[in-house]
Amino acid sequence: MFLEPPPLPHRGQASDMAQLLDRVARASTRPRYAFMVLSLIAEIARPDGSAGPFVMLGGRSTLLRDWLCDALTPMGGRDAKRLMLPQKVRAELLALGKVPSEPEAAEAAIAAEVHERIRKSGKTNLSRAVSELVHAGLIRRHYQGFRVDHRNRGAGRHVVYALVGRACCLMGRSPGAPLPALSGNDDRRQGELRLN
Repeated sequence: MFLEPPPLPHRGQASDMAQLLDRVARASTRPRYAFMVLSLIAEIARPDGSAGPFVMLGGRSTLLRDWLCDALTPMGGRDAKRLMLPQKVRAELLALGKVPSEPEAAEAAIAAEVHERIRKSGKTNLSRAVSELVHAGLIRRHYQGFRVDHRNRGAGRHVVYALVGRACCLMGRSPGAPLPALSGNDDRRQGELRLN
């Protein structure tokens, strides 16, 4: 007597995730990094899937790209170049005479310069990953600024990323599901931009 195997459980979300992973793997030169970028955006995204241009942390606003770079920084903590960076920065600042004489102030100045260089490098990596995700149809990118939304960067405008397509499964929403309606009191202000 032949018994049929039990039916497989419904795997709607798992199927969406598997398809998302396949899309990221095909689109990105660094798929693990790109998937981490998507996951972080999903973590802070509004109900419509968009994040930025600012992220609120402890009552302070931080630019989205700065927040993403800082969040991804620990991933490169064991890289040989990263481990040597503090010594390199110390030597460069000493050669330029930019290290304060007080030890605590000197360490703070070196740490600030290291942080700035890591963030600058992180922004390059982030831009490359996001561009690949945009071409794969997983992120939509535009810029917001002082006066109007704008597709191009510059003039005090800052980036906004929005999850689209298969990437929406990271928010627990299927790609074809309609976006939730925004309430009438939804505050879409971008925060204040500093004038230099």
